Amino acid sequence: MVAAPERARLDGARVSAAPEPTRLQRRPLMVVIGVALVAAGGVLGLWLWASASTASEVVAVRADLQRGQLISVEALTTVRITLDPQLRTVPGAELETLVGKRAVTDLAAGTLLSPGQVSDQVVPQLGESVVGIPVAPGLMPAEPLLAGDTVRLVHTPGQAGEVTVAPVTVTARVLTVTAGDTHTVVDVVVSSDQAAELAARAATGDLAVVLDSRER
Repeated sequence: MVAAPERARLDGARVSAAPEPTRLQRRPLMVVIGVALVAAGGVLGLWLWASASTASEVVAVRADLQRGQLISVEALTTVRITLDPQLRTVPGAELETLVGKRAVTDLAAGTLLSPGQVSDQVVPQLGESVVGIPVAPGLMPAEPLLAGDTVRLVHTPGQAGEVTVAPVTVTARVLTVTAGDTHTVVDVVVSSDQAAELAARAATGDLAVVLDSRER
């Protein structure tokens, strides 16, 4: 038989030797966390896949365009974006078909292009001509001219002249404006029967530009 003191010592050893909870006993919690992370990853992946599958490639404006300006390939780009079905856009595959057309409205860089914002209208049309007008500083408004503006070209009497009769005026439509070192060249569209006289007056350098109302 084992003496009482010895038995007490053995029982105490058994109690002190009892193993602490092992990692195996704590694994169920890690398994639950792992399953949750996998599920979250699956949901995120599904959302990304759904977003990518519903996105469309459309044409966007890369550089600012003024109304009436000729559209170059450098002015356009394509973007992939999820769109509202009611939004009218131009498919990315049709980008090349827009090159050479003209902007109907002013278009800022980053704008998604819609079919109604471009036109294949030929300029000048039948019965029209384009005349370049060199305009000296002080003979055009400080307000920047835009393509499509209606202007009146007024033949001035010169610096030393006097206005004794009503000045000759020609109504025209602005096509482009190009700033130069000494003059600004304004290309305007006029009727073909006015083109020759306007070109002759433009050569004198005495044409002033009057910007008329932009209200339509």
